[in-house]
Amino acid sequence: MEAGAAYGAGKAGGAFDLQTFIRQPHTILRMVSWLFSIVVFGSIVNEGYLNHQDESEEFCIFNRNQDACGYGITMGVLAFLSCLLYLALDVYFPQISSVKDRKKVVLSDIGVSGLWAFLWFVSFCFLADQWRVSKPEDNPMNEGTDAARAAIAFSFFSIFTWSTLTFLAYRRLGEITFQEEYNTLFPNSPPLLP
Repeated sequence: MEAGAAYGAGKAGGAFDLQTFIRQPHTILRMVSWLFSIVVFGSIVNEGYLNHQDESEEFCIFNRNQDACGYGITMGVLAFLSCLLYLALDVYFPQISSVKDRKKVVLSDIGVSGLWAFLWFVSFCFLADQWRVSKPEDNPMNEGTDAARAAIAFSFFSIFTWSTLTFLAYRRLGEITFQEEYNTLFPNSPPLLP
């Protein structure tokens, strides 16, 4: 472990290193989660609505349930924005000098990632169930079926990426060193780590 590290980052004020940032497991997983959210909401927005020639309104491909399409789109867009927010926090994280502020960021990452893992589980179950009970006569040409299956599949994959992000944030919290707190309490003492 790096000397002087606190809550998964080096000493505050260090230079930003893009290669190191991109190689971190939580950064890679956050970018993958970001991509999965784009696939979910993009496939539903693009091909998730159908219309029959004898009807004037479009309907959702998931059992004509507008809530299913709305939930999938909302989940995708909010997860997309959440990934962007936490990627920005990951970039800014080494610049945070306060151990308490770093702890708050890591704790919020644990909570938000855990919440998203649960919400993606709900999304997968809801979309898969609505797809299961969809009537073949509603879509005789099988239009948009690949997009619906992609939304379901990437909702399922998102459960694992967000769960792993929760685990990594929890592990990041567990890798705490109290070097900075120790230095503030005992400023004239030698460092704890060589």
